[in-house]
Amino acid sequence: MKSGFIQNGYFLLFTFVTGFFYFCFYMVALSFSLSLSFTVIGIPLVTRVLRTTTTFIQFERTQTKLYTDITTEPYESKVTTGASVWAQSKLELTDRRNWYAVFWLMRKFLIGLVSLVCAAVIYVTPLACLLAPVLYRHVKMNFIFMEVDTFAESLLFMAVGVVLAAISSKLADGLAKKIGGYTRSMIRELNR
Repeated sequence: MKSGFIQNGYFLLFTFVTGFFYFCFYMVALSFSLSLSFTVIGIPLVTRVLRTTTTFIQFERTQTKLYTDITTEPYESKVTTGASVWAQSKLELTDRRNWYAVFWLMRKFLIGLVSLVCAAVIYVTPLACLLAPVLYRHVKMNFIFMEVDTFAESLLFMAVGVVLAAISSKLADGLAKKIGGYTRSMIRELNR
């Protein structure tokens, strides 16, 4: 196993964690700030929440470059004007780019869930197969319809684990590249 395989695993798990964070953050922050919009502090609070999209998208860009070596174009952030708080809030709230960015970042949660399940299958299954000669006495192991209860079967199961490990390396790399491509297309769409 090479370090790229492990790095892709980190990226897949990190995708789940960041997607879960974005979903929770925007769900709670927007719900709270929109529910307070009838007060004086609600609208500026929504504005502050929408301004976080630039930071999070830059973080996604850096994360994608670090783990997958996919270069993305820079995200063009907005320049704040010297206008009043209410004028700036109106600009932020009416800018469709902010709302699209929230949508893209919250959608990362679904991608994160898929990457978590895939990471579990891609990394745990070959490991369990490779450890079959050690584990078959202590854990009831089944592969498709074959129960592993002898040492010979566990060696066969271990050979299947070697094949699965080779396949998993390619699958993990492909999945990490696809998720990196999602970040690239997100930034491309938001820069339009």
